[in-house]
Amino acid sequence: FGGGRIVDAAKMAAKKSNIPFISVPTAISHDGIASNRAVLEIYSAPAVMPTGILVDSDIIIKSPYRLTAAGFGDMVSKLTAVEDWELSNDEIGEYISEYAATINRTAADLVIRSAKSIKNLEKKGLENLIEALVFSGIAMAIAGSSRPASGSEHMFSHALKELYPKKTSLHGEECAVGSILCSYLHNMDWPRIVEALKVVGAPTNNEELKIPREIIIKALSEAKNIRKDRYTILDYKDIDEKKAEIAAKETGVIE
Repeated sequence: FGGGRIVDAAKMAAKKSNIPFISVPTAISHDGIASNRAVLEIYSAPAVMPTGILVDSDIIIKSPYRLTAAGFGDMVSKLTAVEDWELSNDEIGEYISEYAATINRTAADLVIRSAKSIKNLEKKGLENLIEALVFSGIAMAIAGSSRPASGSEHMFSHALKELYPKKTSLHGEECAVGSILCSYLHNMDWPRIVEALKVVGAPTNNEELKIPREIIIKALSEAKNIRKDRYTILDYKDIDEKKAEIAAKETGVIE
């Protein structure tokens, strides 16, 4: 009963104790509410899925809105995660579950279409976001890894944590900005992501994240080293600081 860290702790405790647990999130800041993985420090580790998930939309409405917007950002970032997974399948033959990939791409698209409703805290919009986050957890269970939910944009977030430990931005906010950058690198419709994030009031640039521009550039250029076992667009395009700066400027993430 609580937020992301508490639910993650419960998942690990349930795994070690070999007992079931029910997830009752009081905020929806990321997809950890339903996944079979728990974040320890930077990396996620295998845990157990909840036996059941109870989410009261009235409680979510009363939670800090910033957490809901961060959950929106985390869900939108699945678009680039799936693109990275498909790229890895094409380039190096990594296994991909088309079913898991389709779940997250479809869920992310639905959430983007629900942006205005989510911003207005309408029940239908919140239900769409909650269900999308739950299905993302299910997609990870199907895939047997975090691949359908975590790609270059999450590696960017982890790099920010290493390079700028005093940051105050949330994981979902960082992944959202990472998805802007990485969707640009993928030649995706990145303006659509920016527009949706602005509708819900989530950060779209370094000033809103309160992170120096040079850290943004360095994080994007070094993100590929966070998980060398995970092939992404950062490897495919061999992103260095010069390329990272161009991407950040072109997308408005930095001025």
